[in-house]
Amino acid sequence: MNCGACEPECPNNAIYEGGMDWAINDGTTVTGTYSLEGERKVDAEDRQEPVSDDFYYIVPDKCTECVGFHEEPQCAAVCPVDCCVPDPEREESEEQLLARKSRLHL
Repeated sequence: MNCGACEPECPNNAIYEGGMDWAINDGTTVTGTYSLEGERKVDAEDRQEPVSDDFYYIVPDKCTECVGFHEEPQCAAVCPVDCCVPDPEREESEEQLLARKSRLHL
């Protein structure tokens, strides 16, 4: 199931419908040049290629797992079929997530 219930709940606008381009400044206060993970620099307004063409996806550079906003990730809280599950290859500390939040919301 790929219903999109999570998309409007994300405080960072990190969730996009499959096939949709994304930008760092969507739902954030970022302006100018921004360093993505892996040190690639982009203009905050530049549209980036979709992470997935077929399914709703989360942009890792924008996701804070709702740390600093809510007690639990809102995507998981509203998902009717538990599609929002942690990625075991991408575990981040609360400190890392708070630092990302600070970079996204100046």
